[in-house]
Amino acid sequence: MRTWVLLPAVLWCLTGVRCPRSTLFDAKGFLYGKTGQPEKIYVKLHQNSPVLICMDFKLSKKEIVDPTYLWIGPNEKTLTGNNRINITKTGQLMVKDFLEPLSGLYTCTLSYKIVKAETQEEKTVKKRYDFMVFAYREPDYSYQMAVRFTTKSCIGRYNDAFFRMLKKILDNLISDLSCHVIEPSYKCHSVEIPEHGLIHELFIAFQVNPFAPGWKGACNGSVDCEDITNHNILQARNRIEEFFWSQAYIFYHNFNKTLPAMHFVDHSLQVVRLDSCRPGFGKDDGLHSNCASCCGNYKI
Repeated sequence: MRTWVLLPAVLWCLTGVRCPRSTLFDAKGFLYGKTGQPEKIYVKLHQNSPVLICMDFKLSKKEIVDPTYLWIGPNEKTLTGNNRINITKTGQLMVKDFLEPLSGLYTCTLSYKIVKAETQEEKTVKKRYDFMVFAYREPDYSYQMAVRFTTKSCIGRYNDAFFRMLKKILDNLISDLSCHVIEPSYKCHSVEIPEHGLIHELFIAFQVNPFAPGWKGACNGSVDCEDITNHNILQARNRIEEFFWSQAYIFYHNFNKTLPAMHFVDHSLQVVRLDSCRPGFGKDDGLHSNCASCCGNYKI
Protein backbone atom coordinates (compact mmCIF):
# COMPACT_ATOMS: atom_id res chain seq x y z
CA MET A 1 0.00 0.00 0.00
CA ARG A 2 1.30 3.40 -0.92
CA THR A 3 1.56 5.62 2.10
CA TRP A 4 3.01 8.80 0.57
CA VAL A 5 0.29 11.30 -0.11
CA LEU A 6 0.35 15.01 -0.82
CA LEU A 7 -1.29 16.84 2.05
CA PRO A 8 -3.67 19.67 1.08
CA ALA A 9 -2.15 23.06 1.74
CA VAL A 10 -5.37 25.04 1.74
CA LEU A 11 -8.26 25.39 4.21
CA TRP A 12 -11.74 24.93 2.72
CA CYS A 13 -14.89 26.23 4.36
CA LEU A 14 -17.45 24.93 1.91
CA THR A 15 -17.16 22.54 -1.01
CA GLY A 16 -15.70 24.48 -3.90
CA VAL A 17 -15.45 27.76 -1.97
CA ARG A 18 -12.21 29.36 -0.82
CA CYS A 19 -12.75 31.26 2.40
CA PRO A 20 -11.51 34.80 2.74
CA ARG A 21 -9.74 35.62 5.99
CA SER A 22 -12.91 36.99 7.43
CA THR A 23 -15.22 36.59 10.41
CA LEU A 24 -18.22 37.28 8.15
CA PHE A 25 -19.01 33.58 7.72
CA ASP A 26 -21.44 32.30 10.30
CA ALA A 27 -21.59 28.73 11.56
CA LYS A 28 -23.79 27.71 8.61
CA GLY A 29 -21.32 29.08 6.08
CA PHE A 30 -23.49 32.09 5.18
CA LEU A 31 -21.56 35.21 4.21
CA TYR A 32 -22.83 38.49 5.64
CA GLY A 33 -22.21 41.80 3.94
CA LYS A 34 -20.23 44.70 5.27
CA THR A 35 -20.03 48.33 4.33
CA GLY A 36 -16.89 49.69 2.73
CA GLN A 37 -14.58 47.48 0.68
CA PRO A 38 -16.19 44.59 -1.22
CA GLU A 39 -15.70 41.18 0.33
CA LYS A 40 -13.70 38.89 -1.98
CA ILE A 41 -15.10 35.42 -2.54
CA TYR A 42 -13.62 32.62 -4.65
CA VAL A 43 -15.91 29.97 -6.11
CA LYS A 44 -14.63 26.94 -7.96
CA LEU A 45 -16.02 26.46 -11.46
CA HIS A 46 -19.22 24.41 -11.56
CA GLN A 47 -19.67 24.59 -7.80
CA ASN A 48 -22.29 26.60 -5.91
CA SER A 49 -21.42 29.93 -4.37
CA PRO A 50 -21.82 30.48 -0.64
CA VAL A 51 -25.08 32.05 0.48
CA LEU A 52 -24.66 35.82 0.39
CA ILE A 53 -26.68 37.71 2.98
CA CYS A 54 -27.92 41.20 2.14
CA MET A 55 -27.27 42.42 5.64
CA ASP A 56 -24.41 42.81 8.08
CA PHE A 57 -24.12 40.42 10.97
CA LYS A 58 -24.87 43.02 13.63
CA LEU A 59 -28.05 44.13 11.90
CA SER A 60 -29.18 40.53 11.47
CA LYS A 61 -29.57 40.32 15.25
CA LYS A 62 -32.03 43.21 15.33
CA GLU A 63 -35.69 43.64 14.44
CA ILE A 64 -36.12 45.11 10.95
CA VAL A 65 -39.33 46.73 9.72
CA ASP A 66 -40.51 46.40 6.10
CA PRO A 67 -37.20 45.23 4.64
CA THR A 68 -36.75 45.10 0.87
CA TYR A 69 -33.75 43.76 -1.03
CA LEU A 70 -32.40 44.69 -4.43
CA TRP A 71 -29.59 42.64 -5.98
CA ILE A 72 -27.52 43.95 -8.89
CA GLY A 73 -25.29 41.54 -10.80
CA PRO A 74 -21.94 41.93 -12.63
CA ASN A 75 -23.75 43.16 -15.75
CA GLU A 76 -25.29 45.96 -13.67
CA LYS A 77 -28.76 44.54 -14.19
CA THR A 78 -31.27 43.68 -11.49
CA LEU A 79 -31.06 40.04 -10.51
CA THR A 80 -34.17 37.89 -10.28
CA GLY A 81 -34.43 34.29 -9.37
CA ASN A 82 -33.99 31.66 -12.07
CA ASN A 83 -32.68 28.12 -12.46
CA ARG A 84 -29.12 29.32 -11.74
CA ILE A 85 -29.60 32.24 -9.34
CA ASN A 86 -31.57 31.65 -6.19
CA ILE A 87 -32.82 34.72 -4.29
CA THR A 88 -34.99 34.28 -1.20
CA LYS A 89 -37.58 36.67 0.23
CA THR A 90 -35.13 37.50 3.01
CA GLY A 91 -32.44 38.70 0.58
CA GLN A 92 -30.23 35.63 0.51
CA LEU A 93 -28.50 34.94 -2.81
CA MET A 94 -26.77 31.81 -4.07
CA VAL A 95 -25.44 31.12 -7.57
CA LYS A 96 -25.55 27.52 -8.71
CA ASP A 97 -23.03 25.86 -11.04
CA PHE A 98 -20.78 28.95 -11.04
CA LEU A 99 -19.24 29.84 -14.43
CA GLU A 100 -16.65 32.38 -15.60
CA PRO A 101 -19.16 34.97 -16.94
CA LEU A 102 -20.79 35.09 -13.50
CA SER A 103 -17.66 36.56 -11.91
CA GLY A 104 -17.80 40.18 -10.86
CA LEU A 105 -19.39 42.59 -8.42
CA TYR A 106 -22.64 41.61 -6.74
CA THR A 107 -24.31 44.51 -4.96
CA CYS A 108 -27.30 44.39 -2.67
CA THR A 109 -29.23 47.37 -1.34
CA LEU A 110 -31.21 46.79 1.83
CA SER A 111 -34.02 49.24 2.57
CA TYR A 112 -35.92 49.20 5.85
CA LYS A 113 -37.83 51.54 8.14
CA ILE A 114 -37.26 52.92 11.58
CA VAL A 115 -40.61 53.67 13.20
CA LYS A 116 -41.07 55.83 16.29
CA ALA A 117 -43.78 54.08 18.24
CA GLU A 118 -45.11 57.20 19.99
CA THR A 119 -45.54 59.28 16.82
CA GLN A 120 -45.63 56.61 14.09
CA GLU A 121 -43.02 58.68 12.31
CA GLU A 122 -41.17 56.61 9.72
CA LYS A 123 -37.63 56.95 8.46
CA THR A 124 -36.31 54.91 5.55
CA VAL A 125 -32.74 53.62 5.85
CA LYS A 126 -30.72 52.18 2.99
CA LYS A 127 -27.53 50.15 3.24
CA ARG A 128 -25.38 48.79 0.45
CA TYR A 129 -23.31 45.62 0.59
CA ASP A 130 -20.78 44.61 -2.06
CA PHE A 131 -19.47 41.13 -2.79
CA MET A 132 -16.68 40.60 -5.34
CA VAL A 133 -17.04 37.05 -6.57
CA PHE A 134 -14.35 35.32 -8.66
CA ALA A 135 -14.49 32.01 -10.48
CA TYR A 136 -11.38 29.91 -10.06
CA ARG A 137 -10.08 26.51 -11.01
CA GLU A 138 -7.31 24.39 -9.58
CA PRO A 139 -3.93 24.71 -11.31
CA ASP A 140 -2.74 21.84 -13.46
CA TYR A 141 0.00 19.99 -11.64
CA SER A 142 3.15 18.52 -13.09
CA TYR A 143 6.37 17.45 -11.40
CA GLN A 144 9.97 18.30 -12.15
CA MET A 145 12.23 15.49 -10.98
CA ALA A 146 15.97 14.95 -10.80
CA VAL A 147 17.98 11.83 -9.94
CA ARG A 148 21.58 10.65 -10.17
CA PHE A 149 23.08 7.33 -11.19
CA THR A 150 26.68 6.24 -11.08
CA THR A 151 28.35 5.18 -14.32
CA LYS A 152 31.75 3.70 -15.09
CA SER A 153 32.66 6.48 -17.54
CA CYS A 154 31.31 9.63 -19.11
CA ILE A 155 32.35 8.28 -22.48
CA GLY A 156 30.40 5.50 -24.12
CA ARG A 157 27.07 4.70 -25.73
CA TYR A 158 25.86 2.76 -22.70
CA ASN A 159 24.96 6.04 -20.97
CA ASP A 160 22.55 6.92 -23.79
CA ALA A 161 21.15 3.39 -23.76
CA PHE A 162 20.63 3.50 -20.00
CA PHE A 163 18.95 6.91 -20.24
CA ARG A 164 16.50 5.68 -22.91
CA MET A 165 15.78 2.52 -20.93
CA LEU A 166 15.05 4.51 -17.76
CA LYS A 167 12.61 6.79 -19.59
CA LYS A 168 10.84 3.78 -21.05
CA ILE A 169 10.52 2.17 -17.62
CA LEU A 170 9.06 5.34 -16.11
CA ASP A 171 6.63 5.84 -19.01
CA ASN A 172 5.41 2.25 -18.67
CA LEU A 173 5.04 2.75 -14.94
CA ILE A 174 2.52 5.61 -15.34
CA SER A 175 0.98 5.04 -18.78
CA ASP A 176 -2.34 3.76 -17.36
CA LEU A 177 -2.72 7.13 -15.59
CA SER A 178 -2.56 9.05 -18.90
CA CYS A 179 0.73 10.56 -17.69
CA HIS A 180 4.12 10.56 -19.36
CA VAL A 181 7.70 11.75 -19.03
CA ILE A 182 8.62 14.86 -21.01
CA GLU A 183 11.73 17.00 -21.47
CA PRO A 184 14.16 14.31 -20.29
CA SER A 185 17.84 15.19 -20.25
CA TYR A 186 21.08 14.10 -18.65
CA LYS A 187 24.68 15.19 -18.24
CA CYS A 188 27.65 13.19 -17.03
CA HIS A 189 29.89 14.72 -14.37
CA SER A 190 32.93 13.64 -12.41
CA VAL A 191 32.25 13.84 -8.69
CA GLU A 192 34.90 13.63 -5.98
CA ILE A 193 33.49 12.07 -2.83
CA PRO A 194 35.44 12.06 0.45
CA GLU A 195 36.97 8.64 1.15
CA HIS A 196 35.65 7.31 -2.15
CA GLY A 197 37.70 9.26 -4.66
CA LEU A 198 36.52 10.35 -8.07
CA ILE A 199 33.43 8.73 -9.56
CA HIS A 200 31.28 9.44 -12.60
CA GLU A 201 27.61 10.20 -12.26
CA LEU A 202 24.70 10.85 -14.60
CA PHE A 203 22.64 13.85 -13.53
CA ILE A 204 19.19 13.08 -14.94
CA ALA A 205 16.24 15.49 -15.09
CA PHE A 206 12.73 15.06 -16.44
CA GLN A 207 9.19 16.29 -16.00
CA VAL A 208 6.15 14.13 -15.24
CA ASN A 209 3.17 15.50 -17.16
CA PRO A 210 -0.54 14.49 -16.91
CA PHE A 211 -1.36 15.13 -20.58
CA ALA A 212 -0.14 12.05 -22.41
CA PRO A 213 -1.78 11.40 -25.78
CA GLY A 214 -5.42 10.47 -25.20
CA TRP A 215 -5.55 12.03 -21.74
CA LYS A 216 -9.05 13.44 -22.33
CA GLY A 217 -10.38 9.92 -22.34
CA ALA A 218 -9.63 9.74 -18.61
CA CYS A 219 -12.02 12.63 -17.95
CA ASN A 220 -15.14 10.57 -18.67
CA GLY A 221 -16.99 13.73 -19.64
CA SER A 222 -16.23 15.45 -16.35
CA VAL A 223 -16.42 19.24 -16.42
CA ASP A 224 -13.71 19.49 -13.74
CA CYS A 225 -11.12 17.42 -15.53
CA GLU A 226 -8.24 19.08 -13.68
CA ASP A 227 -9.45 17.26 -10.57
CA ILE A 228 -8.96 13.97 -12.41
CA THR A 229 -5.65 14.87 -14.06
CA ASN A 230 -4.28 16.21 -10.78
CA HIS A 231 -5.33 13.02 -9.02
CA ASN A 232 -3.60 10.97 -11.71
CA ILE A 233 -0.39 13.00 -11.60
CA LEU A 234 -0.20 12.57 -7.82
CA GLN A 235 -0.42 8.81 -8.29
CA ALA A 236 2.22 8.99 -11.02
CA ARG A 237 4.52 10.93 -8.70
CA ASN A 238 4.02 8.37 -5.94
CA ARG A 239 4.81 5.46 -8.25
CA ILE A 240 8.00 7.07 -9.52
CA GLU A 241 9.12 7.96 -6.01
CA GLU A 242 8.53 4.37 -4.93
CA PHE A 243 10.51 3.12 -7.91
CA PHE A 244 13.57 5.15 -6.98
CA TRP A 245 13.19 4.38 -3.27
CA SER A 246 13.22 0.71 -4.21
CA GLN A 247 16.54 1.34 -5.97
CA ALA A 248 17.90 2.74 -2.71
CA TYR A 249 16.62 -0.36 -0.87
CA ILE A 250 18.48 -2.58 -3.31
CA PHE A 251 21.62 -0.50 -2.78
CA TYR A 252 21.59 -0.90 1.00
CA HIS A 253 20.73 -4.60 0.93
CA ASN A 254 23.53 -5.33 -1.51
CA PHE A 255 26.12 -3.20 0.24
CA ASN A 256 28.48 -6.12 0.82
CA LYS A 257 27.98 -7.48 -2.66
CA THR A 258 29.30 -6.34 -5.99
CA LEU A 259 27.12 -3.51 -7.26
CA PRO A 260 26.63 -2.81 -10.95
CA ALA A 261 28.64 0.07 -12.37
CA MET A 262 25.40 1.98 -12.92
CA HIS A 263 23.23 2.28 -9.84
CA PHE A 264 20.98 4.82 -8.14
CA VAL A 265 22.67 7.40 -5.91
CA ASP A 266 20.82 7.32 -2.60
CA HIS A 267 19.06 10.55 -1.52
CA SER A 268 19.55 12.03 -4.98
CA LEU A 269 15.85 12.14 -5.87
CA GLN A 270 14.48 15.68 -5.95
CA VAL A 271 10.82 16.49 -6.66
CA VAL A 272 9.29 19.92 -7.26
CA ARG A 273 5.64 20.51 -8.12
CA LEU A 274 4.94 22.89 -10.99
CA ASP A 275 1.58 24.66 -11.23
CA SER A 276 0.16 26.09 -14.44
CA CYS A 277 -3.10 27.87 -15.18
CA ARG A 278 -5.39 27.34 -18.15
CA PRO A 279 -5.80 30.17 -20.72
CA GLY A 280 -7.85 33.03 -19.29
CA PHE A 281 -6.87 32.16 -15.71
CA GLY A 282 -3.93 33.28 -13.63
CA LYS A 283 -2.54 33.93 -10.16
CA ASP A 284 -2.13 37.18 -8.26
CA ASP A 285 -0.60 36.66 -4.83
CA GLY A 286 -0.69 40.38 -4.09
CA LEU A 287 -4.34 41.18 -4.70
CA HIS A 288 -5.66 37.69 -4.00
CA SER A 289 -3.55 36.39 -1.12
CA ASN A 290 -6.60 34.63 0.35
CA CYS A 291 -6.59 32.35 -2.68
CA ALA A 292 -2.91 32.48 -3.63
CA SER A 293 -2.89 28.96 -5.07
CA CYS A 294 -6.01 29.53 -7.16
CA CYS A 295 -6.09 30.04 -10.91
CA GLY A 296 -8.70 32.80 -11.08
CA ASN A 297 -10.26 34.82 -13.87
CA TYR A 298 -9.26 38.11 -12.29
CA LYS A 299 -9.41 40.26 -15.43
CA ILE A 300 -13.09 41.09 -15.17
